[in-house]
Amino acid sequence: MNDSDRFVISSGITFSDFIDGIPLDLPNLLLIRHKFEECHFNMHLLLEYVDEEILKKLATDDVQGYGDFCWLDFSEEEYLNQLSGQEIAEILYLGHFKDHLKQPFYRKLQNQFVYLTGDDGWLNKTYYQSWEPFYSMLGAVISRKITNQREISFLNFRKKKIVPAIPGKILRSFTNDMKEGLVISIEKANRNRSVIEIPLWIVGDFYDMDSMATEFEYLAEHQRPDGKIVLDRKTGEWQALTQMQVLA
Repeated sequence: MNDSDRFVISSGITFSDFIDGIPLDLPNLLLIRHKFEECHFNMHLLLEYVDEEILKKLATDDVQGYGDFCWLDFSEEEYLNQLSGQEIAEILYLGHFKDHLKQPFYRKLQNQFVYLTGDDGWLNKTYYQSWEPFYSMLGAVISRKITNQREISFLNFRKKKIVPAIPGKILRSFTNDMKEGLVISIEKANRNRSVIEIPLWIVGDFYDMDSMATEFEYLAEHQRPDGKIVLDRKTGEWQALTQMQVLA
C-alpha cells in the first residue's frame, strides 16, 4: 500500500473479485488497454468504454487472457468529451507505463479508481480515491475465498457455509503492515468448529511476485505469523490479532 500516491500493488485479487467486492456502483469504465470486443467508442479520446450493463459481461470475460488490462471509471460520457489534451495524455500514460504522471483522479470524470495490470490477478496496481472501498473489497474477497474452500470432516463433506465479510475496521488494524508488504494466507488458514484463523506475514515491498512468493514460503516455514484475522464461528464476529497478541 502506497498511502501518499493512493495505490495498492496486489496479487491474488482478480478483476472479477474486485468488481464483486467493491461496495460502489460503477456506471462506466473507460478501457485504456484491453481486448474486450463488446464496447462503445468515444470519438474525443479514440478509446472504448463499457456502461453498467456491458460491465456485467466484461466481469465474466477472460480478462487474464488480455495481457494488458487498464481502465478507470467515470460518471457520464459527456464528461469524456471535456477532457483536455493534457488529461488525455496522462490517461494514455497510465495504460502505457502503468504509472501516473500526477494523481489520476479527474474532477470531470469523478472517477474513484484506476485499475492497471498486465497479468490480471498476478500483479495488479489499483488506485483508490478513498481507502474505504479498498478495505470493504478486501474483506469481501477474503471471506469469499474462505467460503469457497472445501471443508473436509472425517465422515463427509460439510455443507458450504457462507463466511461473513471482514469489516473494514478489522483490516485497517493492519494498515501499517500493508504499507510494508503483507501476505494474507488463505491456504494456511486454520479452521475448526469454533474458529477460522487466517495468518498474516510481513514480507516486504515487492513488484516481482515470484520473488515475493519465494520470500513468503521461507517466512511461513521459519517464523510465526505477524498477525491473524480470526472469525468466531458461533458469533460470526471477526477480530484482528497483532503480532504481540499472536505471540502471547
